[in-house]
Amino acid sequence: VQLQASGGGLVQAGGSLRLSCTTSGDIFSINGMGWFRQAPGKEREFVAAIRWSTNTIYYADSVKGRFTISRDRAKNTVYLQMNSLTRDDTAMYTCAGGRPITSSIRSERGYTYWGQGTLVTVSS
Repeated sequence: VQLQASGGGLVQAGGSLRLSCTTSGDIFSINGMGWFRQAPGKEREFVAAIRWSTNTIYYADSVKGRFTISRDRAKNTVYLQMNSLTRDDTAMYTCAGGRPITSSIRSERGYTYWGQGTLVTVSS
């Protein structure tokens, strides 16, 4: 399974971006995908996840109400719509795929496959 992330860039505070993560290969080996981010000097943290086998969605508290994760099954793509961006959202965003169970869906260990990351920079 290969994951290709895109959509990052430079945006002003208050603006929006939409990240995409397209899956190829043995796509039936995964039933969920997550987005993680890592800011400079900080550890990678969970952002959002979607598990289509159970039709469930999860968000980190820091992005709830501002970010929306969704999936286009026909395009094998998961999106992360990010609105009301702040400087605290500046980070490298990485998508991950796997068969995460509920107890690990917010953790890196819940995922087997990782994309290359896309950089989001929010300016004031």
